[in-house]
Amino acid sequence: MPERTATIASRSGLHARPAALFAEAAGDVGVDVTIAMQGEPEDDALDASSILSLMTLGAGKGDVVVLRAEGEGAEAALDSLVKLLETDLDAE
Repeated sequence: MPERTATIASRSGLHARPAALFAEAAGDVGVDVTIAMQGEPEDDALDASSILSLMTLGAGKGDVVVLRAEGEGAEAALDSLVKLLETDLDAE
């Protein structure tokens, strides 16, 4: 299963507006994507398209998360989602 790591760039972490933007993007990529804090077991990964799951994750600025996806287009989906997480979505 393809996976990528990303460092959260948004000043407020993965909360409120950044979480909403990321959840929408994760839901639009056409594959199921999970997210977890780096170092957490793969079984503890959460649905990346769920804003509630993202806010429960508690990822703050500078935290590293692991994204995983499976299926056709998973590599490209992960690449685009990493780019989003590594952008300060609070500044836009």
